[in-house]
Amino acid sequence: MKITVVRPGDLGDSELTRWRELQKADPSLDNPFLSVEFAVAMDRLRDYVRVAVLHDGSGVAGFFPYERHSFGIGKPLGGFLTTCHGLIAAPGLEFDARALLRACKLTVFDFDHMVAGQPTFAPYEADVRPAPVMDFTAGFDAWLDQVRSNSPKNLKTVRYKERKLGREQGDLRFEYASADPEVLRVLLGWKSDQYRRTGRVDRFAQPWIVELIDLMHAEHSSDFGGVLTMLYAGDTPVAGHFGLRTATTLVGWFPAYDTEYARYSPGIVHHLQMAEAAATAGLQMVDMGKGGKEYKDWLKSGVLYVAEGRVSRPSPTAAVHWMGRTPFNKARTIVLDRPSLYRAADRVLKGFGRVRSSLRPEPAKQAVKEPTGAN
Repeated sequence: MKITVVRPGDLGDSELTRWRELQKADPSLDNPFLSVEFAVAMDRLRDYVRVAVLHDGSGVAGFFPYERHSFGIGKPLGGFLTTCHGLIAAPGLEFDARALLRACKLTVFDFDHMVAGQPTFAPYEADVRPAPVMDFTAGFDAWLDQVRSNSPKNLKTVRYKERKLGREQGDLRFEYASADPEVLRVLLGWKSDQYRRTGRVDRFAQPWIVELIDLMHAEHSSDFGGVLTMLYAGDTPVAGHFGLRTATTLVGWFPAYDTEYARYSPGIVHHLQMAEAAATAGLQMVDMGKGGKEYKDWLKSGVLYVAEGRVSRPSPTAAVHWMGRTPFNKARTIVLDRPSLYRAADRVLKGFGRVRSSLRPEPAKQAVKEPTGAN
């Protein structure tokens, strides 16, 4: 096996075509974060993005996209932004992971959302987690029957709030695959507010992440695209989501809502309407990603599996990295395993967010002009 390392943007047309062929040939790779379009977009914005191209005697056998940071520390492409990573290769391809790291000039590679069971990385999996999905392969009605079976009380409550929202705030309208950049700005504003309110780091404070979202929003091919959805009450947007899709799978990424309408549970109302719209558009699945949100348990009709683990080559850098990362990873696993701890941690973060907001100085009062064009 021969390995060459290039930037995704330097891949030729034949290699781009081969990437897409390999992805479509293996159902476990049906995730937009594994698509070549995402890798190319990341390469446009970040200097540390690379892809290892694996050649066997008959041609290209696989692609391994990754990030190479200082001291040879390797991270999955997109890191904390993504919910899936892995080797895009022919089903069953097995390659020595340490030899792969050597070719990539990496001393260590940590993963936490690896496609579970890939032969190259399976020996290094420390934990495997379920990622709940909404599965529409049997049709939207079959999925809704499963949701009703999961929790009839929850579904009844959300449907009641849905009717109440429309009755009190204006007729509901759902927009699927909006191309309006101003609608995207509304959603990102809600999400930034949520990050700050809950004590988390505002991802959109980093301009390159906003630029990445804009690039993804502009993608509209048959195999890959950004999907912006918005729920309106009358003419007022109340809840939305931006995610990525392949031809058949939509991945949850950035859901948010206007807290002024929180009493109506607009986020869950939106998710139900998004599911129906996605199924109508021909998608077969919405991947909600692993994580401790309780609403995922009753919206799910199936699961995928992702793995956490670590590959390293003997070096002082790898040893130091292990000492810094292992306690954090173990603590996170313990919290995710126990819903009571997850809720407690969430309350602590929200409390921190409230304190941080109260300490933020008030902006100077000034006249505010309404925006007249795209940001």
